[in-house]
Amino acid sequence: MSTCISAVQHIRRLRGGSQAQLLRASDGAYYVCKFLNNPQHARVLANEMLATRLGLLLGLPLPQVEVVDVSAWLIEHSPDFRIDLPGTRIPCAPGRHFGSHYIEQPDSSLVVDYLPDEWLRSVSNIDDFARVIVLDKWTCNADGRQAVFTRKKRQRKFSATFIDQGYCFNAGEWSFPDSPLRGAFAKNSVYENVRGWDAFEPALTRAEGMAVDEIWEMARSIPPEWYAFDSDGLHRLVEMLYHRRSIIRELITDFRSSTRNPFPLWTSK
Repeated sequence: MSTCISAVQHIRRLRGGSQAQLLRASDGAYYVCKFLNNPQHARVLANEMLATRLGLLLGLPLPQVEVVDVSAWLIEHSPDFRIDLPGTRIPCAPGRHFGSHYIEQPDSSLVVDYLPDEWLRSVSNIDDFARVIVLDKWTCNADGRQAVFTRKKRQRKFSATFIDQGYCFNAGEWSFPDSPLRGAFAKNSVYENVRGWDAFEPALTRAEGMAVDEIWEMARSIPPEWYAFDSDGLHRLVEMLYHRRSIIRELITDFRSSTRNPFPLWTSK
């Protein structure tokens, strides 16, 4: 089960459709927190927890995630601790919410969410963009692949961390309407080094070999209020993930064959 830490300070609101908040927690770390009453869907929190932990198990560079308890007192005494809805503004709900470890650290000189192509090509872990396709196709990420780029002091190159798994499993639908271009990063320049199936390893082999018990161990750590106590729905989701391991290569092949032509150097049949 997930440990639960407490929010002790509201820092600021953040950009994005889920209207996340940046908080400092009782463990001294900072977290990007998404709330149950966010404008997208409550299941976005469950998606973030499950898909991120799956990605970490695949060896991908994703932030650590936790359950963060937020008190009514902190919300009441933080004027900007609010969610904007059409025609109104409401307080964030107290309770247990999703927290993703904030990427920016004191030893980082720059954190950005966009790089031009010439800088993208020099990202130190650019090969991870191919590996994260395994996660995005397996979980049917209905959004484009999101990443942030960090450059530490005295270093010349940026490194990528993959964030925002809320639209995996087709957001609040918990369905898998696969499409070749879904879940891909916006720029093809990150895929230019892909020449064959080896580019997706070891994530691909780890996903294909994952036992259903491993998936269940991560699913059981999700607070049940994040999926409206729909245990049957969670069971179906885990079973679908287990069976979808066998079609990951097919889904990647569909992306490879798409009009984007993302892997121009992959010429073998």
